[in-house]
Amino acid sequence: MDSQLSAQTMKRLQRELHDLATNPAEGIRVLINDQNLTDVQAEMDGPAGTPYEGGLFRLRLHLPADFPQSPPKGFFITKVFHPNVSTSGDICVNVLKRDWNESVTLRHVFMVIRCLLIQPFPDSALNEEAGKLLLEDYDEYDKRARLMTSIHAMSTAKRPTPTPLTTSGANAGGTSSSDTSKKEKEGGAAEGSSPTLKKAKSDQSKTVPVGAATSTMAKVKKGLKRL
Repeated sequence: MDSQLSAQTMKRLQRELHDLATNPAEGIRVLINDQNLTDVQAEMDGPAGTPYEGGLFRLRLHLPADFPQSPPKGFFITKVFHPNVSTSGDICVNVLKRDWNESVTLRHVFMVIRCLLIQPFPDSALNEEAGKLLLEDYDEYDKRARLMTSIHAMSTAKRPTPTPLTTSGANAGGTSSSDTSKKEKEGGAAEGSSPTLKKAKSDQSKTVPVGAATSTMAKVKKGLKRL
């Protein structure tokens, strides 16, 4: 219970959580449990250029009764394939162990954990399989990590699937399909106000023998002169 913490520690904790909520660290959104401030949770975006890109990971920091003298314990709630995260979610990172001191903030802890997704440390692996693959067969490690991310961290309920830009959405000249449609509608309106142009367009769209091409173009030009 958060009542185990001293009044001074509670004030510090409230201040840090408020700062994280109002001024979030990049790719990190803190989730405050008002009933128990010592159970700090956050959502973390998988960093771009990593096997975790596109994923949304939930993690928890549990603060001990003697915090900040002792470091929090970190856990990934979302399953992740990573050398420094055990299969049960425990996080192995120096800032939560030998590098901890009372001045370390929760913001710094979260940022270090996100950096861990960018730069794993297989020498201190909690997941030996992930650590071995990272060192010996990175392609297989990347494949496994992306698979786990796609299964556990990319629920469509959490984030909408962006609509990719395809050739059907833009023509070779860079004009979008909506612009093209607009121009076609505007062109159709102009043609609708001129029977002569309608007839000219109809004549142009017909397939005619090569020998009749000159005659057809002459008719079109003659119709245009009447405007």
